Amino acid sequence: MQAYSSKIALAIIILFISCSKNQKPKQRTAEEYKQASKLMNRGLSNLVYNQVFGSTFVNQDYLVYATKTKNGKKFILVDITTKTKKEAFNHIKLAKSLAKELGREIEQNNLPISKVSLSDDLKTIQFIINKQRYSCNLENYSISKVTSQNAEVTRNEHVSPNRKLAAYIDNHNLWVRDLITNKKTQLTFDGKKNYGYATNNAGWTKSNGAVLKWSPNSDKIATFQQDSREVGMMYLTPTNVGHPKLEAWKHPLPGDKTIFTIERVIIHLGTKPKTVRLKMDKDYQRGTTTDHIADRNNELLDAQWKKDGSQFAFVSGSRDHKIAHLQIADTNTGEVKSIYKEEVDTYYESGVNVENWKVLFDSNEFIWYSEKTNWGHIYLYDLSTKQLKSQITSGNWIVKQVKKVDEINKKVYFTAGGKETGNPYHNYYYSVNFDGSNLKNLTPSKGTHSATFSSDYSYLVDTYSTTTSPPVSVLRNNKGESILELETADITALKEKNWKEPIEFSVKARDGKTDIYGIMCTPSHYDEHKKYPVLNYIYPGPQSGSIGNYKFRPVWRDFQAVAELGFVVVAVDAMGTPMRSKSFHDAYYGNMGDNGLPDNIAAIKQLAKKYKGMDIERVGIWGHSGGGFASTRAVFAYPDFYDVAVSGAGNHDNRNYEADWGEKWQGLLKKGKIEEKGDGTTNYDNQANQLIAHNLKGKLLITHGSMDNNVSPSNTMLVVEALINANKDFDMIIFPNKRHGYGNMTKYMTRKRWDYFVTHLRKEIPPKEFDLSNF
Repeated sequence: MQAYSSKIALAIIILFISCSKNQKPKQRTAEEYKQASKLMNRGLSNLVYNQVFGSTFVNQDYLVYATKTKNGKKFILVDITTKTKKEAFNHIKLAKSLAKELGREIEQNNLPISKVSLSDDLKTIQFIINKQRYSCNLENYSISKVTSQNAEVTRNEHVSPNRKLAAYIDNHNLWVRDLITNKKTQLTFDGKKNYGYATNNAGWTKSNGAVLKWSPNSDKIATFQQDSREVGMMYLTPTNVGHPKLEAWKHPLPGDKTIFTIERVIIHLGTKPKTVRLKMDKDYQRGTTTDHIADRNNELLDAQWKKDGSQFAFVSGSRDHKIAHLQIADTNTGEVKSIYKEEVDTYYESGVNVENWKVLFDSNEFIWYSEKTNWGHIYLYDLSTKQLKSQITSGNWIVKQVKKVDEINKKVYFTAGGKETGNPYHNYYYSVNFDGSNLKNLTPSKGTHSATFSSDYSYLVDTYSTTTSPPVSVLRNNKGESILELETADITALKEKNWKEPIEFSVKARDGKTDIYGIMCTPSHYDEHKKYPVLNYIYPGPQSGSIGNYKFRPVWRDFQAVAELGFVVVAVDAMGTPMRSKSFHDAYYGNMGDNGLPDNIAAIKQLAKKYKGMDIERVGIWGHSGGGFASTRAVFAYPDFYDVAVSGAGNHDNRNYEADWGEKWQGLLKKGKIEEKGDGTTNYDNQANQLIAHNLKGKLLITHGSMDNNVSPSNTMLVVEALINANKDFDMIIFPNKRHGYGNMTKYMTRKRWDYFVTHLRKEIPPKEFDLSNF
């Protein structure tokens, strides 16, 4: 009887299991996707009221700023002396005058003006509407257009400081155009294809704009003649009906015998322009802050003029970024003097996204940035003797950006991180004397700060926030003391839209000792008694991290949106990323395949012990560019932890990416190693995703734009080939004619990513062809 009962019970269990297996997966609805999508809408930023923007000081006695209230935009005038504020002008009268001038209705609480400035006597206001500058008399509110004597400037022209000339490239040579008379003057004559002047090509990015730096008095130009004659090519072909047009350009790769070099020149303008070639060897095209020698405005980086234009300072870098050499040229003779040289074991950087070195010609000194103590600090040297005069800053924290050097008062203003307790990524402003004394925190409130200073740096508008606290703006003096609270942001309307603040966390890195930071988003309906798959967003750097800036954001990418579909989203600033110590940043130098993944895994495991709803048996990961590289690496290197990956435009083997990038973070390609081992291996094998593609166990969606001129699609095709050869199942989307970003196909990509995670981690059916384009 007992055996019979056991058989019945076993049969019931088998039947139950059979029914469970045959149970249909849950169908997700379009309405669920719609509600989730609302949380990635950039329009949510408009629901954060009472923020300060566009602040401008007037005469050191007044401050003008704009703020958006629930009733509309207002412009406020602050009297610093009396510590009072009021409307900067009569909004009703200005709206009426603008309506008459523009011939359309203007709302007083929605004035279409920007870049507002007041005259010193507070009687006139200037502003811009649709690129046209206007002036308004505040006594009678009459409006007039402010006419400019200068001609229109094209995007490829580089305007001089006196606004009278514009430099540009024509047929590989440099020209200038008089913006008043439109007269054009050729400055160089020996430029030719692949050996042109001011050429803006770094391989991974290029444009037709001229890279140069005008002298302060607009009579000279510092630039270079770029030599790419023996540099290798990169090729792309578009998708179209008929014969495709080949896109080809110079693009050096790691290990190439020849890469971009530059021959530095000083061009003297005047009635008879002349070119002075600096008496030095060719420089490698290397910078101390980025893998280019130009900023977004085509300004020549690592370059500084003496005020009178007689001398020009610059920093040369070695091909592997291990040597930074400060030099000064005589702009008349071309003679070059060596000033200071720093050599490091990995790579030299002169700050966080800016150059923190500066030559102080008037006082015969120079400021230099170094991480020689394992922390980024600034030092003062004698320009003649090259001897150290003082270490301006010191301690277990980093100087990020030097904002101003006050040579008269011997004071430096800068931003830094890690000095105050709490999150080391929070940004604070400080001042310090040249000798290192009188260090002051000018923005003492907890959080990440941005500041606008008066011209003499006696006052500043300090705006600060955290990931969970909305922005607060305060007027302070240069001692850091609060003069007047300006505005505190109101997020009531944001919360009414189901907005949920992220969870900021700190856990231990892979070594069990080092603190690492990040954020986590959980569903608004989160229940720790339920289980939610984990999604790991990653951007590994090494030039930046997954987060980096811990200020308040109404929208964190689509983190909260995808969390609403039943996931826990985690993003980590792992070891190997900047804004910490040198050793922290160097964590995986020479092994880019690390990608900080061990720290991401360690963080997720630690968080799961606290947040019981996290299901670390179901883990997905995604990222784009470096994040595409890392997310693909995750399912290859850690297939027992990461189950699903969605990869976008990954640089899967940096031997197929531009030379500057790989050679800075991975080191020079050691071809001698091939000869030593005789087996074809190199020091780049530890970062080549295709070499371990055969490890794939889970699901992988790999994507790329077919016309990506930043990360070549060949990077993805190497992985695809390896996966096919290993007989692995995977999914792929190639976006026709799209660059590194997917343009108008981005929303499609986002929806496909959501679908992929819903299908393979939640084992559910996504709504068919949901349209994300309206969000």
